[in-house]
Amino acid sequence: MSIRTKVLGMVDVIMRVPPILIIDEILRIDMGLSSSGSSSSAGAGGGGGVGSVDSTVDVVDSSNAAGVAESIVAAAATAATTANDTNPGGGFLGQMFVDLVEDFTSETYISDLLGLTSVRFLICLLGLICAICVVVLWTRHLVVVYMFVISLGLTFLSHWSNITALAIIEKSPCILEDVLSMNTTRLMDTGSVVVAVAPHIVAQWFMGMLFAYIHLGPRYKMLQKKLPLIFASPILLATLPLKPRLIKYLSLLAHTIPLILTKITLLTSAMDVIKTVCNGYMYAINFISNFGVSALIENEWQRLNVPSVLRVFWIIRMTLEFVSMMLRNEVNSGNLLPTIQSLLVNGCGTLTTVLGMTSVISVICDYIGKAFQWYLLTFDNEEEKSLGTVSAVLFYVLALQTGLTSLDPDKRFVRLCRNLSLLITALLHFIHNIVSPMLMSLSAARNPSRKRHFRALTVCVFLVIAPICLLITLWKRHSPSTWLLAVTAFSVEVVVKVLVSLATYTLFLVDAWRSTFWEKLDDYLYYVRAFGNSVEFCFGILLFFNGAWILVFESAQNATGGAIRAIMMCIHAYFNIWCEARAGWSVFMKRRSAVHKISTLPEATPAQLQAFDDVCAICYQEMHSAKITRCRHYFHSVCLRKWLYVQDRCPLCHEIMMYTDRTDDSHNNVPHQQDMDAPLVNRNREDVALENARSRSTADADNNTSSSSSSSTSATTTTVSASLLATASGVASVSSGLVSSNFSAGSGGSSAASHSSSSSQINTTAPTTSRTAAVAATATAAASNSTHSFRFPSDFDVQD
Repeated sequence: MSIRTKVLGMVDVIMRVPPILIIDEILRIDMGLSSSGSSSSAGAGGGGGVGSVDSTVDVVDSSNAAGVAESIVAAAATAATTANDTNPGGGFLGQMFVDLVEDFTSETYISDLLGLTSVRFLICLLGLICAICVVVLWTRHLVVVYMFVISLGLTFLSHWSNITALAIIEKSPCILEDVLSMNTTRLMDTGSVVVAVAPHIVAQWFMGMLFAYIHLGPRYKMLQKKLPLIFASPILLATLPLKPRLIKYLSLLAHTIPLILTKITLLTSAMDVIKTVCNGYMYAINFISNFGVSALIENEWQRLNVPSVLRVFWIIRMTLEFVSMMLRNEVNSGNLLPTIQSLLVNGCGTLTTVLGMTSVISVICDYIGKAFQWYLLTFDNEEEKSLGTVSAVLFYVLALQTGLTSLDPDKRFVRLCRNLSLLITALLHFIHNIVSPMLMSLSAARNPSRKRHFRALTVCVFLVIAPICLLITLWKRHSPSTWLLAVTAFSVEVVVKVLVSLATYTLFLVDAWRSTFWEKLDDYLYYVRAFGNSVEFCFGILLFFNGAWILVFESAQNATGGAIRAIMMCIHAYFNIWCEARAGWSVFMKRRSAVHKISTLPEATPAQLQAFDDVCAICYQEMHSAKITRCRHYFHSVCLRKWLYVQDRCPLCHEIMMYTDRTDDSHNNVPHQQDMDAPLVNRNREDVALENARSRSTADADNNTSSSSSSSTSATTTTVSASLLATASGVASVSSGLVSSNFSAGSGGSSAASHSSSSSQINTTAPTTSRTAAVAATATAAASNSTHSFRFPSDFDVQD
């Protein structure tokens, strides 16, 4: 991206900030619904919204117009004073609003209108809608709006400057007489009228040139050249000996032409405004019909660059607050904590400022994630990419739940600190999600870099120490409460998850350095993960009851926050409690059933294993102990148990593996126990697959004698293929459960071995059953992604 593109993008962001400042000011005065009695609380509370204000409708009598005007000015002054004392959120913009109210209420008719709450609300609503429309405009339309507003503002600014200069001239001696009499002493005096009026003349000339350049009215060549002179003409004419009554109207006469040009612009652009609104509406309708509402929101979010706009708005807002505090001498250079506290309180007084703070927090969390990513030497972690977004959503939901904008300044700062404590614990969870996959992948390598191990382990140590220090600090300074209980639960949960990850990492690392097959590894992993998941499940239930207590007893005064909390509790109860409990129970029952089935199979003797002299067809590891299936195939007990999570058929020949009474009665060729004691012929899995394919081909050829039998065979093959595809998908779903063994630690070698297995089966299977064999190989490959990593050769070195 070029520098020019970045500069234009920054200019586009800055142009969208002033309307948001207007929206923020409208929200600070509670949409004009706060009366004089509630203005103090509104100024302190920061304008939490329309729903948080108890508005009353003032009935105005025409005979009491002066009293109404005084009450409005007093209310505005009280709000500004309260805001400056307890919550200096108004700053410069708040004082400007008070001055504007004073100017408006100086007229009796306007004071009558502004005395009505409904009128004030409608004015604020109209201003809010206009500001929102300006924010969402396309850049070219936004430039046109700013050109019109600046040209109109230059007209009023020029009028104010002329009025000020005319007042100075009116009270001073005649400048023309001094010029004609060559009274250089009085003309060159630093306190003379010439020195006081000269800056106004220069300013009028430049404002006239700028107006001629940016105004959108008719551009007549002669008029364009005369505009700077027209702007400065009232001051120049006032130097002549004219009557005072005529001098008062010079400014109005001079600005008649700019106002006419502005009015022509407004009239000629009315149709363009209507066309722009209609085109925008049609664009939104067509976009929604083609891509959906979510796509439209995402597209507009990127076009408007909402996060950057909110960040710039919040920074400008806090800068104005800081400058305002410095002008009031409220900044203590020796102790900046009160100043920071005041800025943070004012930075979350309205919904717009909360959004701005959320955007800033999102950037901070995103950089924290990138810092840990750089330290861990990993740059493709999806968890880090979503860290900023998830943190922002979490902070904003917490702000809405706790009613942050409607609290008093002191309570708001305390609540903000509590929300940030919860956000810190959530950030620790996100960091654990970044380092945990890296630990699993490092444990799979035989000769990895010790530097990466050290970095991952130091992050784990940090994740253990940080929550403990946080809990010690909080428990020393605060008494037990619901929020402290929630922070404690999250912190302890992070420590437990880190310890579980370290235990799993240690087990995988020990297994990677063992020269023999570790059959008990799967059981140890199951116990470790079961402990971790059980602790998380218990904390989930505890947090649910904690949230229910807050909802019932602590959210009575915040209806909006209570509703949001209730929705979040329902989501938490379904996903984190019900779904986890159902998945855990399902995995437990599958494991229990598989263990029971495995116990019915006979154990291979050392003589049988020596005669077999082959590896397990599932995990490709040497067999020092094995189970013998009904079809007389040898597998590890652990591997076979995982396969039984999916189906009861043999991975090689797809026959029923278990011994049942029905199969023993219906088949006479089932081997007896004494036959199984004899050593088996040393046959590898490719021979078995080849013989199985040949037997199936022969059976298919015999069945092709009639069309009906051919159709039946085709249907059977399709059914088997579909069932195997379903079971292959089932392996993936089971592997992600409580006792899943599909880890990054062992995926590299196992996947390679599984690929060679599927290739050998597909190549050795007859064409008639190639589809069935391919699907069977897929299911075998899915099951072979076991807990135990593939053994690398001793000379194979995994580099950094």
